[in-house]
Amino acid sequence: MSIREIRLPADLKPALLSGHPWIYRDHIPPNTYLKNGSWVRVSAGNVAAYGIWDAHGPIAVRLFSRHTIPDIAWVEARVREAWDVRAPLRARGDTNAYRWLYGESDGLPGIVVDLYDRHAILRTYTDSVRKLVPWVVAALRRVAPVDGIAERQEDEFGEPRWHVHWGQRPPDELVVLENGWHMYANLLHGQKTGLFLDQRENRRELMRWCGGKRVLNCFAYNGGFSLAAALGGARFVESVDVAANALEDARRTFALNGLDPDAHAFTRADVFDLLEQYAREGRTFDVVVLDPPSFARSKNQRHKAIRAYTRLNALALNLIPPGGLLVSSSCTAQVSHADFLNMLATAAAKAGRRLRILHDAGQPLDHPVPPHFPEGRYLKFVIAHVADVA
Repeated sequence: MSIREIRLPADLKPALLSGHPWIYRDHIPPNTYLKNGSWVRVSAGNVAAYGIWDAHGPIAVRLFSRHTIPDIAWVEARVREAWDVRAPLRARGDTNAYRWLYGESDGLPGIVVDLYDRHAILRTYTDSVRKLVPWVVAALRRVAPVDGIAERQEDEFGEPRWHVHWGQRPPDELVVLENGWHMYANLLHGQKTGLFLDQRENRRELMRWCGGKRVLNCFAYNGGFSLAAALGGARFVESVDVAANALEDARRTFALNGLDPDAHAFTRADVFDLLEQYAREGRTFDVVVLDPPSFARSKNQRHKAIRAYTRLNALALNLIPPGGLLVSSSCTAQVSHADFLNMLATAAAKAGRRLRILHDAGQPLDHPVPPHFPEGRYLKFVIAHVADVA
C-alpha cells in the first residue's frame, strides 16, 4: 500500500513516543493536502506512527499504531482488550449499561461504543474514521454476544433514526440496570447515546450522603442523581430541568423503582433563574446537586465557562445552610481539574462560605484515561461540606 509520509517538528518526538493520539494541524507542514480518511505515516526524529488524515478539523491526524497500518485483526484486538478491561464492572452483576469502547483511550480514536444490555450503540466523532466502522462492527460481534449493533443518525429533516449495522434494531427506549436499580434509557431521542454513563459511579456515591436530607438536583435530565438520592433515603428530592420530557422520564424512573413520584417534586425551570428565586424566598436544601451541560466546546470558550460555573455554584451555595453539602460536577474538557477547584473556591468566597472537599472523583473504569492522553479526562465530581466563613 502506498502511504504518504509526513515529517513533524522534532519537538513532537516525546508525544509520539508516549502514544499521544493527536497531531494538530498547526504542526503539519504547509501545503499538505490529502484525501480525508487516508492512512499516513508521521515521524519526528527517529520515532514514527501510523494514523488517519482528517482534512477538515483542527486535529489533522489521529494516530492508531506505532508499528503498522491497522487491519481488521488489529482492530479486533483493541475491541477485545477494551472488553477485558471492563470485566470487573460486569462481574458486579448490578449494571448492564456501560461504555465498551472509549475512542482514543481504548486505541480507536474517534470511535465510541456504548452497550445497553445486549444492544451496542456506535458513534463516530469524525467522518475520517468511518472506513473503520465495518471492522469495528465485525469485532464487536466476535468478541461478545450482542443482539444488535446500531448507530443513531439523522434523516433529511434532522430527526434521529436508526442505522442498523448488524442484528436487531434497538428499541427506542430500554430499561437497563445500573448499580442494582432500573433506569429508562431513551436510546433514540435521549442525550448522548441514551444515558450519561460516565456519572454511574458518582450516582452510586451520592446515595450514601443523602439519608434523611432535602435534596435539590439541578439539570436533572432523566433523574439519575435524583433516583440515587431517593434510594439513599432522602426525605424529599426536587428535580429541576428545562425539558419537560426529561422530567417525565424522571417521574417514571422513580415509579419503576418503587418510589412514589408524588412525594417529590419535578420542576420545569431554568436553573439559574430558579436558584435566584429560591434564594429570594429563603428556601434551603441540605444537599444541592449541580450537573450542568458543557459550558465550553472549544478552548476560546474556557473563561466564559468558568464564569458560568462560578455564578452557578455561588447561587447554589446561597441555598445550603452550614453543615449541608454542595455536589458539583463539570463535563467541560476545557476546564481542568485545577481550574474546577479554583472555581469552587471563588464561588464560595462570593457566597461568603467555606468549602471542604469530602469526595473528589472523575470518570469510572469504562471511561479510562491513559497518562499520555490527559485530554481524555474531562469529568470532575466533588462533594463538599459547606460552612460559614469563620
